[in-house]
Amino acid sequence: MEKLLPIRVGALYMEMGTGKTRTALEIISRRHAAGKIDAVLWLCPCSVRESLKKDLLFHADGVLSVVAVYGIETLSSSVRIFDLLDRFVSLKRVMLVVDESNLVKNHEAIRTTRITALAQKCRYRMILNGTPISRNEADLFAQWYILDWRILGYRSFWKFAANHLEYDPEIPGKVRRTLNVDVLVEKISPYCYQVSKSDCWQLPGKNYHEVSCRLSSDQEEHYEAVVSEMIDRIDERQPQTIYRMFSAAQAVISGLHVADDGKHLRTSPMFADPMENPRIRKLVDLVEGLPDGCQAIVFAKYSHEIRSLLRVLPSAVPFYGALSATEREKSLAAFRDGSARFLVANKTCAGYGLNLQFCRTVIYYSNDFDWATRAQSEDRVYRIGQTQSVDIYDIVARDTLDQMILRCLSRKERLEDVLKTQIRRHNSLTEARGKYHKWLRGEMEDDGEAVS
Repeated sequence: MEKLLPIRVGALYMEMGTGKTRTALEIISRRHAAGKIDAVLWLCPCSVRESLKKDLLFHADGVLSVVAVYGIETLSSSVRIFDLLDRFVSLKRVMLVVDESNLVKNHEAIRTTRITALAQKCRYRMILNGTPISRNEADLFAQWYILDWRILGYRSFWKFAANHLEYDPEIPGKVRRTLNVDVLVEKISPYCYQVSKSDCWQLPGKNYHEVSCRLSSDQEEHYEAVVSEMIDRIDERQPQTIYRMFSAAQAVISGLHVADDGKHLRTSPMFADPMENPRIRKLVDLVEGLPDGCQAIVFAKYSHEIRSLLRVLPSAVPFYGALSATEREKSLAAFRDGSARFLVANKTCAGYGLNLQFCRTVIYYSNDFDWATRAQSEDRVYRIGQTQSVDIYDIVARDTLDQMILRCLSRKERLEDVLKTQIRRHNSLTEARGKYHKWLRGEMEDDGEAVS
C-alpha cells in the first residue's frame, strides 16, 4: 500500500491468498477519504462476483456503495453493459481495478479493447493477479497497456513483439524465446508489488497422484478412428483444425460418440449407464478409498461429465456455468457446512476467487491444457488457513491425449505447439526414411544426405 498509494497506476502481483483484495481496499479507502476518487469499478471473473462482494463486505462495511463490481466476460458479450460503464467512468472520478488480469492478456480480445477504452477515462488504475504470466512475457503487454502504455513504451503489440519476442520460423505464432526481459523488469518494477505465499507463511506441501484408467474396447477403437481422421485434416496454418482434433479426441475420452459432418462435431452418449464408463468407475474406486468424511473438489471439463458424476457420487453438489448465481451459492453453502461431501465443478466457474481451504483433496476428473486456470483451481484449497498437506489426483486415460495434456501442464507448454513440433518431426522422419529406401534400391545417388 505504501509503495502504490503515491502513484496513479500499479499492479499487485500477489499469489492467491496473500491479500490482494485487502491491500487494494486500503488504497481505495485512502484515496476516497482524500477526495481523489468518487467511485471504483472493480472488474473480476463473472464466476466470483458474489464471493468477491462478500469479501469486500467482510473487509469494509458499506464498501459496495462506493465499489461497483462487474464481470470481465460480460464486457465481451454485452454492448449495453459496456455503454453503461462507459457513462459511469465518464461522469465520475472512477478508479479502475481489474482483478485476475490474466483474463485480459489477449490484446486482440473484445474484452481487452473495451477495458482499455474504459481505463483511459480513469485517472487511477490497478491490476491484481497471482499468475500474471501463464505462457511467456507476451502476456504482460495488454495488462500493462491497460495501466498506461507509456510504462512499457509501446503503442502496439507489434512494436512490443519486435523488441521482446523471437518467433519460431517453423511454427507460425509460436514464441521461441523472449528478449530483453531485464528491460521489461526495469520498466515495470516501480509500478508493481510482488508477493508469493512463501514470503508470507509456510504451507503444508502438495502431493500429486496420477490415477490411470483405460478406455473401453469400443471407446478405444472409436478414439483411434476419430484421431486418425482428424490428424489427416490438420493444417498447421489453420490452428482451428488442431483444436478441432483436440475437441474430438477429448469428447471420445469423456464418453461420447463423435461424428464429423465436415462442419460440426455431432456427439451422442456412448454409455447408457454412467458406471459403464471406465473413467467414472475409476473415480468411484478413488473416492471410495478416501478417508471417511473426507471432502473433495472434483473438476471436470464438460457439463455432461458433471451431470454424470452427480448421478454416481454420493452427497455431491454442482458448481458450473449453467447454474444461476443463487444455485451456485446454495451448492457452496452445502459444501462449506459439510452437508455435501463433493463439489463437482469446472475450472472456468470454480477456479477463481473461492476460499475452500477447509478441504484438502482435489480430483481432476478431466483436464484441459490451460496452465493458468489449473494453478488457480489448485489454490482454491492451497492458501492461508490450510493446515494439512493437499492431495491432488489426476485421472488419466492411458495412451491418449490425456497424457500429453498432463505433460504440457507440468512443463507449462502449449499443447498446440507440442503437437505441431511432433507433426514436423514425424514428417521429416518419414521423408528421410523415403530417401534412405530409395538409396538402398539404387534409385538415388549417394550424395551423403541419404546416408546421414
